[in-house]
Amino acid sequence: MSLIERLRLTGVIEGYSYLFLFVVAMPLKYLAHQPLAVQIGGWIHGVFFVLFNIVLLQATLKYRWSLFQYAIGFASAWIPFGTFFLDRKLKQIEFPAD
Repeated sequence: MSLIERLRLTGVIEGYSYLFLFVVAMPLKYLAHQPLAVQIGGWIHGVFFVLFNIVLLQATLKYRWSLFQYAIGFASAWIPFGTFFLDRKLKQIEFPAD
């Protein structure tokens, strides 16, 4: 699996875990008074967030992306649906084979 494929995969997984927190876990916590979903889902999301940022940093160094390009990738992990838009953009770009 190439570095860009790993970046896209970790981004999509991170995006789904972020949406799980907003759509499932937070309503369970605040409407059904069940905080366990946020505790477990938040921990899992945190792991995927860190993994995404590690792979993003690797791609930034390998492809010599600017600080602005890195910041766009980093910011996409903070915005709901952001990593999905990043994934779509990365599909459109041709990268050299690893």
